[in-house]
Amino acid sequence: MIGTLISIILLLIVLGVLIWGVQQLLPLIPLPPPFATVINVLITVLIVLVIVYIIAGLLGVVTPLRL
Repeated sequence: MIGTLISIILLLIVLGVLIWGVQQLLPLIPLPPPFATVINVLITVLIVLVIVYIIAGLLGVVTPLRL
């Protein structure tokens, strides 16, 4: 149980840094405002889905993907 909590915390830290980096670099690409907003929303939704899936896999709710 402790190992799972530590894994979740480390996962959230790494993904948080990645999200921060993408959101800092995105304004450097010249896009019209609607497209920039849509891309921000898509990135946020994608990251939330990835986080939920990985945490569910760590907790044993779903089986992780086998590639």
